[in-house]
Amino acid sequence: MNTKAEMILLAGNSHPELAELIASRIKPLGDCKIYKRSEETKVEIGDSIRGKDVFIIQTGSKEPNDNIMELLIMCYACKTSCARNIICVIPYLPYSKQSKMKKRGCIVSKLIAKMLTKAGMTHLITIDLHQKEIQGFFDMPVDNLRAAPFLINYIEHRIPDYRNAVIIARNPSHAKRATAIAERLRLGIAVIHGESEKERESETDGRTSPPSTVLKPALDSRKSVFELPNMAFPPRVNPKEKLPMDVVGDVSGRIAIIVEDMIDDVNSFARAAEVLRERGAYKIYVMATHGLLSSDAPRIIDNSNIDEVVVTNSVPHEIQKIQCHKIKTVDISLLLSEAIRRIHNQESMSYLFRDITAED
Repeated sequence: MNTKAEMILLAGNSHPELAELIASRIKPLGDCKIYKRSEETKVEIGDSIRGKDVFIIQTGSKEPNDNIMELLIMCYACKTSCARNIICVIPYLPYSKQSKMKKRGCIVSKLIAKMLTKAGMTHLITIDLHQKEIQGFFDMPVDNLRAAPFLINYIEHRIPDYRNAVIIARNPSHAKRATAIAERLRLGIAVIHGESEKERESETDGRTSPPSTVLKPALDSRKSVFELPNMAFPPRVNPKEKLPMDVVGDVSGRIAIIVEDMIDDVNSFARAAEVLRERGAYKIYVMATHGLLSSDAPRIIDNSNIDEVVVTNSVPHEIQKIQCHKIKTVDISLLLSEAIRRIHNQESMSYLFRDITAED
C-alpha cells in the first residue's frame, strides 16, 4: 500500500522571499544552511528527511552557476539521506535559453537535466520553460506551469482602457503566444518584423572548409534531372539581409502590450518600443514571466519609451525595482504552493492547467 509521506520544505539561497511566500501558505521551511567555505558550497540539513517528500525551492538568478551547484548538492544530500521523493521547485530553470545546438556548442539545458537527475531529483515543477520541448530532456515527471492567467488578470484589472490595446509579438516566432493571450482578452495582435538579434554567422567556422569545388555536370543524354553547369557544392545562396524594423498591424492610437516569456537583454525591447511609438502607440507595456533584467536594464528601461514592465516574482529583481519605478511585480507564489500541495496529496494537476493550451 502506497502511504503518504510527510512533507518538508527546503529553500536555497537564490530567492528567499519567494520561498517564504510559498511556505506561508503550506508549512514553515525546514532547517537547511547553505554557505561557502574556501569558495566551495556546503549544505547542512538540520531536520531528518528519511522517508519524506522533500520539496526544494530554488530558482535561477543573476548567479546561475551558484544556483545550480547549490541545487545539485541539496538534491544529493537528500538522496544520500534516504528521502522518499525529491521534488525541485525551479520557477526559472537556469540555462533554459541554451536549448538548441549552435555551431560547435552544445545543448546545455540537456546537461543540466542529466545532472539534476543523477543528483537525485525525482520530479520538477517549473514555470514557462523557454522552450516547452525541454521537458523531454528530463527522465522524470515535469510540471511546466503557466503564468499567463496572472498576467492576463493584471491586464484586466491594472491597465485602464485595456479594451483599446493590441497585443504585440516582438518577432514572428512569438506570434503564437501573442495570439493566445489576445484571443483570451478579445483583442487584436500586431507583429514586429525585421528585428535581427543575431549577427550573421561568421565565415571563419568549419563550414567553409574544405573549400567548395566546381563539379562537372553528370552525363545524362535524357536530361531528366535539372542540373546547373559549373554548380558549386553545396549551392550557395545569398546571405540574409537585415530588414529595417517595422510593425505589421495597426497600433495608431492604441495601447501596445508586448508579451514574452522572459526579459533579459532589454535593448531589443527598447528598440521595439521606439518603433511602436513612431507608429502611433500612446502607451507601451512589456509583460513577461521571468524578469532577469541583467546588466544595466533598469537604466535602459527608464530612458526608453516603455511605460511599464510587468514581470512575476519567479526571479528576484528587488534591486532593479529600486533603480527603476517602471518595473512592476505579479506574485505567483499561490500557483507554486498549490502545485506543491497537490503533488504531495497525490491530487490531479489538471486543475492548474484548465483552459491552458500549448501556445500559452
